[in-house]
Amino acid sequence: MTDVSNVPLQPDITTEDDIKLLVDSFYARALTDPLLKPVFVDFAHIDLSHHLPQLYDFWSGILLGTSRYRGFPMRKHFPLPLGLGHFERWLALFFEAVDAHFAGPTAELAKRQALHTGRVFATRLGLLGGAA
Repeated sequence: MTDVSNVPLQPDITTEDDIKLLVDSFYARALTDPLLKPVFVDFAHIDLSHHLPQLYDFWSGILLGTSRYRGFPMRKHFPLPLGLGHFERWLALFFEAVDAHFAGPTAELAKRQALHTGRVFATRLGLLGGAA
């Protein structure tokens, strides 16, 4: 009999389709979240047809080693009315999206990178002390 106790019930992130599933799953949560929806929808007027492909490229670069992403994400976030609670909620929803679909080393890398990215953004926006 095969021991399946160490076999993850979910796959790891290994393909572009996995990246799309992760990003789409996160945005399905964020765009219905009472704290984040106003920032994305009411203030930023986010155009998903433009925004999502950029995020696919961003996360593909981090998790799959591609090099398609081109951009300066900090610049777009400075005018947004963001507080530390927004970053905490963003991170919680991102972790939920990862854990809902994936398990493994790349899934854990996604969560670590999200935590790092959130800290860098919050620090540069003056919401956390220290240098990023």
